[in-house]
Amino acid sequence: MPLLARMLAAPLFIDVRAGAVAGLGTLLSDLQIARSGRVAVAVGPSQGDAIRDELRIDGAEVLRIPDGSLASAVELGQRLRSGQFEAIAGIGGGKTIDVAKFAAHMAGIPMVAVTTSLGHDGIASPVSTLRHESGTGSYGVVMPTAVLVDLDRVRSAPAALSTAGIGDVISDLSAVADWELAAAEAGEQIDGLAVAMARSAALVVLHQPGPARGDEFLTVLAESLIMSGMSMAVAGSSRPASGGDHEIMHAVNELFPGTASHGELAGVGALFCTFLRGDDAKAELISACLRRHGLPRTPADLGLSDADFAKAVAYAPRTRPGRYTILEHLDLSEPQLTDRVSAYVKTFTA
Repeated sequence: MPLLARMLAAPLFIDVRAGAVAGLGTLLSDLQIARSGRVAVAVGPSQGDAIRDELRIDGAEVLRIPDGSLASAVELGQRLRSGQFEAIAGIGGGKTIDVAKFAAHMAGIPMVAVTTSLGHDGIASPVSTLRHESGTGSYGVVMPTAVLVDLDRVRSAPAALSTAGIGDVISDLSAVADWELAAAEAGEQIDGLAVAMARSAALVVLHQPGPARGDEFLTVLAESLIMSGMSMAVAGSSRPASGGDHEIMHAVNELFPGTASHGELAGVGALFCTFLRGDDAKAELISACLRRHGLPRTPADLGLSDADFAKAVAYAPRTRPGRYTILEHLDLSEPQLTDRVSAYVKTFTA
């Protein structure tokens, strides 16, 4: 009898610990990711020489990434091809990792993600979210060959960036609920394994006690973000980790750029979408988690008025045409949306 199974893409190596970045050179050689060719080390605009000196990788060339735009990713990809690099390590937060993933995919070389903040689930996902002239777009890429999460560097990152991924990973609960809604209302096919991975990743963070900057919590958060990213690889799309919550996030970014980070906006979007579903018990759990870790919950926490937030929610479905979520399902009129936002703010302002 034949054995029926599927092959799953996954990083060859995952290392979550304090001081992990120092092991990059050994990792490249031990896994034969880079044997004799040149290695590019991509960093954000504020890093550079110190990273290179700490890594001590022979022949490594530090390339600075100016921003998280599609243009920067394409330019880096061209530099990787013309420079005949054998591998690239992207060191930094979400924007740096996303640019490096796209560039590595473009150049056809392996990429190692070295994460210094836990802002969103792009750590190990096969997706790069990049800014372009009309807003932001999500681009399919090959997932990293290896993932390193340096807890020392995560702890030293600004609070808004270091653990904002709490909001992103718990938003998987909202994304999964949207996927189930799409299956019931629009006949969309659900991947049960992707759902199990995304939901498990969210629940373990939702119920994890302890301070956000302790080793135990940071390890759980990092591993959950990695699992969330891998759920997208299983599904072949961002569906298990991106629903109405991320539509709201993208809408805020387009209409009110610079408002908040990816993870902060995803958390607020998830709480609002869960409120719209009338799932009061789950909404209270999400709210408590966000409040416990000092993340935004209301438009005012984001620096937006209620009217601004309602405008973003009304615009949100345009950011992901064809994706069916609670927002498309309810299709609220402007007066209805204004009332819902007002009720939401009243419920979660404390």
